[in-house]
Amino acid sequence: MFAKFPTSTTGPVAMVALSSNTVDYEIELVAVVGKRAERVSEDRAWEHVAGLMVGQDLSERAMQFAPPVPQFSLGKSFPGFSPTGPAIVSLDGISDPDALHIGCRVGDEVLQAGSTRVLLFGVPELVSRLSRICTLLHGDTIWTGTPAGVGRGRTPARYLAVGETLVSTISSVGEITTTFVDALDHVVRAEGA
Repeated sequence: MFAKFPTSTTGPVAMVALSSNTVDYEIELVAVVGKRAERVSEDRAWEHVAGLMVGQDLSERAMQFAPPVPQFSLGKSFPGFSPTGPAIVSLDGISDPDALHIGCRVGDEVLQAGSTRVLLFGVPELVSRLSRICTLLHGDTIWTGTPAGVGRGRTPARYLAVGETLVSTISSVGEITTTFVDALDHVVRAEGA
């Protein structure tokens, strides 16, 4: 399990400043907690989920794996590194929340394509396991995992670059777009706004 700090959250159409040349992509199904959950069984877990969103779990890989101690959560928590949306889709609008097509692309280049059916841990198991350790509150988000194809796992590695727009899609849930800008340019624009 990894934590993402709330200040990394941004919306469904976002401009994100790249902190380095080793920022990776990981499309994920995001479950939004709708009802307090403590020690919830898997068979009751969906009762505690308000709905689902598309999420892009951006990760700065150099920081994550830098010695002396890996920093997974910090590498995932730069400003804007948690784009989500386009809305919270209620479960009654999704025929099978355990079998959704999930993928992302830059232009015509497909970076990831898969199904939530093959997640290592599905939403019910995640809600159950997490709620045995910590209380889940209304509005908490649970990021579920990503299909094969992340940039770090490719040969050669494929990271995101300034000027690229990443389109992340989950069937029945929606699509988000994230455009990447240079960190220095982004700060200047923000200060001038």
